[in-house]
Amino acid sequence: MQRDWADIWGGAVLAAIGLGVAAWAGARLDFGTLRAMGPGFFPTVLGVALAALGAAIAVPAWSRGAEPAPIRLSDLAAVIAAILIFGLGMEWLGMVLACFIAVLVASIPAPRPGWLWRVVLAVSVTALTFVVFELGLQMGLPLWPDP
Repeated sequence: MQRDWADIWGGAVLAAIGLGVAAWAGARLDFGTLRAMGPGFFPTVLGVALAALGAAIAVPAWSRGAEPAPIRLSDLAAVIAAILIFGLGMEWLGMVLACFIAVLVASIPAPRPGWLWRVVLAVSVTALTFVVFELGLQMGLPLWPDP
């Protein structure tokens, strides 16, 4: 039986990143209290939660076996392209178009055929992004390209 190394390493990386963020934020930023949260409260709690999630993935994977999954370069390219489109397109395209196009590109490797569900997914994720970042957090991100 071959161990599930993908989940073991993936969980370990998540746990290491979470612990690193929690340690960095805990050492440099004021944690505050539950009633008066400091700037270090959220990154510390989020880092600990990420570390717990990584452990929850890696520990059970240690005792189970799995066949190694092949890496398809076209899928990897689509995901990296989506990340680049979103990251670099925020300034040029605005949040709405960058998010919409990034979701469409990220959905290309999905095995389910058809474009209608991809467009519905892109519209849904874009709307959720707008609600969270513009209406909820009021981050003031550019929504559309500058004329």
